Formats: sequence, structure tokens, C-alpha cells
Amino acid sequence: MDKKKKSAKDLELEKQKNIEKLEILQKAKETQGKQLSIDIEDGQLKEIDELKELIDKKFDNPEEKHSLFYNGIQNLLLKYLPRGKEFAEQRKIIHEEKLIFLNRGVALKPDGTRGSDSRMTYAEDMNEMVKLISDWVLTSQDYVDLYLRLYQLNEKYGYGHQINDDSSNPFFNRMNEK
Repeated sequence: MDKKKKSAKDLELEKQKNIEKLEILQKAKETQGKQLSIDIEDGQLKEIDELKELIDKKFDNPEEKHSLFYNGIQNLLLKYLPRGKEFAEQRKIIHEEKLIFLNRGVALKPDGTRGSDSRMTYAEDMNEMVKLISDWVLTSQDYVDLYLRLYQLNEKYGYGHQINDDSSNPFFNRMNEK
């Protein structure tokens, strides 16, 4: 026999190592998706089950997003923005600022594509946009005011703005002088 027979002591040592490995794996399994947190009010440690919280959160609802986009945002803008060919450029400027926000800062590329779809954005972003537009409808309905609100919303999140050519640079510079 070229294989050495393991002594009882070696077998016991190997068994202990295997048990330790299983214990380590078991501990990893027990803490998976959990995190320790300190409760600020009472200073106690508490365990948070991240996976359970993720599952309990409400996921985006496609019907709700469709309604927010078409019945909320688009419908309000269509109803309250000026109509006609002579106001097409003004509507485009406002819509572009809206789309920058809904696409979380993704501007239109020079080739006319964006690579992002505002209808698929986060529901909380759509809700914020509906709130902004509704507030504008109820308070001023001034188109410049709406543009400035959208501009400031994009500034708040650091998204930037749609720049089509160098003619808008003086405006952006003036807005950022504050």
C-alpha cells in the first residue's frame, strides 16, 4: 500500500477542520442580506433584514407610470402650453427641459437620439414632475415661469440642460451667476 493510513489523530483533526468550514458557511448563510444598525433614539443595535425590506417596497407599477406620464405630465402641458406653429419653439424648449429631468440628466445627442426613454423613468420622478406642473398651472401659467421651474429642478439634481448651439451659452452663464 502506497497510501498511508491516517491515524485516528489525523482523522479527528480533519474532521474538526471540516466542522469549522461548515460553521463558517452556516454563519455566512445566517447573516446574508442582514445588516446591523444603531437606533439613534435609544442607542441600541438592531438587525435590519435588507432583503425583506427590498421585497416589501412597492415596485414601479407600469399602469401608474403610464397614467402619470400621459394623463398627468403630457396632458397638462398639452392643455396649458401655447398652441400653434408660432409657439412650436417655445414648447420644444420646455419639453426638452422636462425630458432632461425625467431622463435623469440625459440630453439629446447631436444625432437626435437620447438613448433613454422618459416614459420608463422612476415613478417618484414622474410624481415630482406632475407636482411641479400642477403647481405651475394653479399659480401662474406663465411659460417663462414654467421653464425657470424646470431649469431650477434640473440644477437641483445636477442634471444640466439641453444645449443645441452656442447661442444659449449667455443665458446659462447668466442663470449660473447667482
